[in-house]
Amino acid sequence: MPRRVFVLIVVLFLAALAARALPGPRTIDDAFITFRYSRNLLEGQGFVYNPGVRTLGTTTPLFTLVMAGMGAAAGGQDFQQYAIIVSALADGLTCVLLFLIARRALNAGHAHSGFALDLAAAIPGLLWAASPMSVTFAVGGMETSVNILWMIAAFWLYTMPQRRPIHEIGVGICAALGVITRIDAVLWVAPLFGWQLIESLRARRIPWRTWGAAALTAAPWFLFAWGYFGSPIPNSISAKSAAYQMPPLSALVRLIQTYATPFSEFETFGGDGVRIGSVVYLLLNVFGLMAARRALPGIVPLLIYPYLYFVVFSIANPLIFRWYLAPPLPAWSLGIFLGVWAILTLRFPRRDPTRQSQTVPRRAAPLIAGVMGAVWLFTSVNGWTLQPDHGPQRPAPRMAWHALELEYQAIGEGLRDVYGVTAETRVGSADIGAVGYFSRAAIVDTVGLVTPELRRYYPFDPAILAAGQNYAIPPALIRDSAPEYLVTMEGFVREGLEREAWFREAYATAESIPFPFYGSAVVLYERR
Repeated sequence: MPRRVFVLIVVLFLAALAARALPGPRTIDDAFITFRYSRNLLEGQGFVYNPGVRTLGTTTPLFTLVMAGMGAAAGGQDFQQYAIIVSALADGLTCVLLFLIARRALNAGHAHSGFALDLAAAIPGLLWAASPMSVTFAVGGMETSVNILWMIAAFWLYTMPQRRPIHEIGVGICAALGVITRIDAVLWVAPLFGWQLIESLRARRIPWRTWGAAALTAAPWFLFAWGYFGSPIPNSISAKSAAYQMPPLSALVRLIQTYATPFSEFETFGGDGVRIGSVVYLLLNVFGLMAARRALPGIVPLLIYPYLYFVVFSIANPLIFRWYLAPPLPAWSLGIFLGVWAILTLRFPRRDPTRQSQTVPRRAAPLIAGVMGAVWLFTSVNGWTLQPDHGPQRPAPRMAWHALELEYQAIGEGLRDVYGVTAETRVGSADIGAVGYFSRAAIVDTVGLVTPELRRYYPFDPAILAAGQNYAIPPALIRDSAPEYLVTMEGFVREGLEREAWFREAYATAESIPFPFYGSAVVLYERR
């Protein structure tokens, strides 16, 4: 390996670590669900959220186990810090692998690579290191960074110049770990395995090493999950699809907005950035995909993945949580970069049929690509703020918003320390992460992520859905389960529970904290 490549690897890795160490923990509510599972594992209560109830309510089994393992090794339960450490390391490796994959694609057809080409190839990795979308979920305690690492690692192995059996086995292991990390990893595993099968059949063989490694890696978890939970499919998937009422095409619109601004262009250019990016980036990505087919065919399924992800989620039309938007972005951004490079290095015939001319001089292509990368880096960094209006007063992405989680944390701690709830106290909540983690109460999950028996209350009557909301707590659910406390956003109960005479008689408002999202306040009710 040339020394310059090693230096670039170190720089990218350290840049990713620094960008994730800087903001401090800004934990997202769903991460606390995973942390509670991990804590219960450490405390000997099993792979459960509510002790004694075997329900797979986390969408990331592997990350849950990693957090529990970190806690066991460190002898503590500082899961917010453990998550940042693991995610920072994962993102550091992802940035390095994006560089190495891009380097293979750019150097295709060149006998010797140069320093300028290597600098250009580092652009995708550097952009992901600074990406607000990437950093937000790394410091947010989510599994996103690890999920993406398995994907990029699989394609780095698959595009090895001289693929050996160990590389094929590694692809299978990464695919299995990806699916165990998040079940929707099947959306990148499927095109990878399909492409590999086509290539293998042309060589008159079956990719049994990859498939066997994937099966052997995934089998222990799937067998355990079937026996322990009754299914390896997270209960939260079906619960969310039943509980939330989404307008038609809402997922499609959200995905278009994300794909049109992969480098946080909205923060710099506003709506114009979305309109321009929706066309320009699609064309560049298609051009990049076509160029990759000739330069490095092994990454074609990686570049196809964002399209497959887009189609599946648009048709399913779920509530698109912020972290759903991150997985396809490394591949989408890589495709855009390769599209730019393909245009810069495009060759066309001269009048002399024995010679060809390049679109721009060969030496100028890395320079122009570098200018484009600098623009994208600027818009990415412009998506950060030096002085967040909540949480740690350290530079952080603007989208690393967790003000609601801080309110939920305060309520959870208050339930534990002021109201004296115990592990036997039943607390109802629609957002169960921070409330459940800090209160340690027995949670009545009104969405049904960890309480599947409450699924029978859905779908609810649309008449109880407040204007501008996508969720409401079914009054019958609270009437029948009768939790001692209920934590909710005002918008979730305005047209339903608050209009029920029995609820006003049975529950009193213990606290109402003004909050300008999901209604007008965070409300804590106490049963009389």
